[in-house]
Amino acid sequence: MSDTDFPGWHGTTIIGVRKGGRVVVAGDGQVSLGQTVIKGTARKVRRLSPGGYDVVCGFAGSTADAFTLLERLETKLEATPGQLQRACVELAKDWRTDKYLSKLEAMLIVTDGTDLLVVTGAGDVLEPEHDVAAIGSGGNYALAAARAMMDTDKDAETVAREAMAIAADICVYTNGKLTVETIGG
Repeated sequence: MSDTDFPGWHGTTIIGVRKGGRVVVAGDGQVSLGQTVIKGTARKVRRLSPGGYDVVCGFAGSTADAFTLLERLETKLEATPGQLQRACVELAKDWRTDKYLSKLEAMLIVTDGTDLLVVTGAGDVLEPEHDVAAIGSGGNYALAAARAMMDTDKDAETVAREAMAIAADICVYTNGKLTVETIGG
């Protein structure tokens, strides 16, 4: 089987919602290989605490690549305590320019309860508009659903959970087994 024939690892939806002084990051648990569900309960949302500084991260893409990036992010956070944006920019610079890291295929949503950022291998550190960020195969569905709910009286966790439920109903690579982490307020 050649690389072009390999079906590839698919599937994940991660959403970050900032509302009411809180940030919620939620991720589904499905890992798929081609059209086969390999695992339904993966944890793609993690809490890091370098030096007692809480950060919540969600990842989409290759799991091994994402764990490599999370380790690098933790090192950057230890070097720049309390400066999430700076740590993410340093990670993105390394990711883009380092020969080994540049081959990693993943994306991250990162928050410290104040900042909400998307970090990509293209060197991007993006602060989303409308206080909602989403990545992964069902990311666009979750993003649209969450944005539609932002002007309601629903709290951040409810928005995230309902947006993920909508994405799971639409995207075959997303399931309803969520990992949810809240930070702030």
